[in-house]
Amino acid sequence: MKRRVVITGMGVVTPLSCQVEDLWERLCRGQSGIRLIEGFDTSIFRVKFGGEIRNWNPSGYIDAKEAKRLDRFAQYAIVAATDAIRQAGLDFNREDPYRCAAIIGSGVGGLGEIEMQHRRLLEKGPERVSAFTIPKMMLNAASGCVSIQFGIKGPSYGVVTACASASSAVVEAAKGIQFGEIDVAITGGTEAAVTPLGIAGFTAMSALSERNDAPEKASRPFDRDRDGFVLSEGAGIVVLEELEHAKRRGATILGELLGYGCSSDAGHITQPDENGTGAARAMADALRNAGLNPEDIGYINAHGTSTPLGDRAETVAIKNVFGDYAKKVSVSSTKSQLGHLLGASGGVELIISLLAVRKGVIPPTINYETPDPECDLDYTPNVPRECRMKAAMSNSFGFGGHNVSLIVGEFRD
Repeated sequence: MKRRVVITGMGVVTPLSCQVEDLWERLCRGQSGIRLIEGFDTSIFRVKFGGEIRNWNPSGYIDAKEAKRLDRFAQYAIVAATDAIRQAGLDFNREDPYRCAAIIGSGVGGLGEIEMQHRRLLEKGPERVSAFTIPKMMLNAASGCVSIQFGIKGPSYGVVTACASASSAVVEAAKGIQFGEIDVAITGGTEAAVTPLGIAGFTAMSALSERNDAPEKASRPFDRDRDGFVLSEGAGIVVLEELEHAKRRGATILGELLGYGCSSDAGHITQPDENGTGAARAMADALRNAGLNPEDIGYINAHGTSTPLGDRAETVAIKNVFGDYAKKVSVSSTKSQLGHLLGASGGVELIISLLAVRKGVIPPTINYETPDPECDLDYTPNVPRECRMKAAMSNSFGFGGHNVSLIVGEFRD
């Protein structure tokens, strides 16, 4: 029999806020974290804005000397993990370190470090490339650094499924708990790709919105006039625990991870299946895994990136899975306010989905002005809505055709 998986801690780093409760309040007020980029000169770039973490300072979490040895994506993970662990009240000195895991996803890892050291290589030669280049850029640096920070000696690895990375990591962590390999997991995702190469690369694909004159209105999921996603950065980390383990140590249980589903489109490397077949399979499998019916879901935090093809495909997928109830369930995309955090998005959105269950409120999809006839569900336009529910679904779909759906709900003993 599978063991139950509960959530006891949450931590975030986002362009809107780096505190969970403050983030929730800002989301419900319809605020946006999208601004013109300040971290580098964008004068020659077609896209000049993003979801940038401004005035970043990890002091109080990471020693200044150690911080210099870490790319920002690893720093974000440590800060979010620390907050989640503090909320959970975990003392790893009292835990069997081999029964604890650090499983953290990222889409691109230390992209900023790669760019910096490549410039140094070209301008100053190979002898001037930093000795920390490889440990700063490698995708598993986030999980490795978190495990080192807290003395976690169980499974520790990075997960890469592009924009579904955080959700994939949560699935792997949950499986470890369900089948008795571990009792505690620090999991989620992190990303720091608002860099020159990140912006240039996604722009070259025609993936990004180019609304430079109105950055806060650029991310408009499901709106007829959407023209691409907004590149963002940050981290979302949760503490997962086996139910009895959490109860024995007197932890406050915030909610339960009820189910998950994963699939692959096996189609185009970047474009979604226009019929949403793979996405629908992930959602249907998550419902089966949780033992729930479509009507048991009160809210869907959509992947909803604000791309013409993606939003339409997700709408079709929801209709295929939820049937007549698709027109009744509340859907929203908080990427309208946060932008797309790539490999970190699923971690942040899982936290938002759990908060929606706990607060009984659906956060809005802002910038929804002109309905799209092909996107005709209830996207909670522009203002939050009260809605008591027992479960919510969070969708994450990534380049490569990766699809992950997570279901989180209130804890019932």
